[in-house]
Amino acid sequence: MLFFSKKKLNKATQEMLEIPQGSWSEIWYALKRNRRAMFGLFFIVLLVLVAIFADFIAPYGMREQNLSNALQSPNGTHWLGTDDLGRDVLSRLIYGTRVSLTVGVSAVIVALVVGGILGILSGYYKGWIDTLIMRFCDILLSIPSILLAIAIVASLGASLQNMIVAIGLANIPIFARIVRAGVISVKEKQFIEAGDALGANDARIIFKHIIPNIMSPVIVQSSMGIATAILSAVGLGFIGLGLEASVAEWGTMLNFGRGYIRTHPYLTLYPGLVIMFTILSFNLLGDGLRDAIDPKMRER
Repeated sequence: MLFFSKKKLNKATQEMLEIPQGSWSEIWYALKRNRRAMFGLFFIVLLVLVAIFADFIAPYGMREQNLSNALQSPNGTHWLGTDDLGRDVLSRLIYGTRVSLTVGVSAVIVALVVGGILGILSGYYKGWIDTLIMRFCDILLSIPSILLAIAIVASLGASLQNMIVAIGLANIPIFARIVRAGVISVKEKQFIEAGDALGANDARIIFKHIIPNIMSPVIVQSSMGIATAILSAVGLGFIGLGLEASVAEWGTMLNFGRGYIRTHPYLTLYPGLVIMFTILSFNLLGDGLRDAIDPKMRER
């Protein structure tokens, strides 16, 4: 066991406190100065509120049909028009927000939890565990994520749970590598050696000292990962591997609207705009978080 004097322990403790690249107040201050990031955050908060209160905001039900009003262009009654079954496009976009955010956030949680565990085991213990986990990640990374998601959904069946599992599994290697790199970097710090010398077990070191100090890149990747997951869900819906037709989902709406793209372009225009601004908002927020967390980026 290494011997650490009180002076060295105090130095190690100070080093531990300096590991986070910026306090939350500093990060929030830097984020507020980034107009693009604040636009992304505002739009994301708006989407979350729409998803939560969809039942109260939507003027019509998600499955409410009226064939006599089929394919109506935008008007005073149906602000964004109706589809081929007389369903209100605006209402289905609102309900689709709930579905898309659920898939995006849940898939990232799955990828973060599984990938985080694998990354911690790989970076902390190294050896054959590191080799085995990294080769598993290499195999997953060698398969395009959308093709892997298509294969899983096609074999298990189209459902919300299967979409979440498929998209989450495709993103596990990304989080595993980010967490592994952070663990390896923090593990070399002096306060980790001090904790080990004082008899702290692995669980205490990992949960109390390592995980809090690797959260910055994980938060940034999570923000961008939600955008990727939503886009993957839209892609699955567009090729017919999404949810059932009666469920409002942006990719499914695009799929049905493409048959009327020449005569009724609004059926694809409005879902496409919502998808574009959603993905853009998450990416802008992710870029803003990266710049706010990294002191070198804040100095520019």
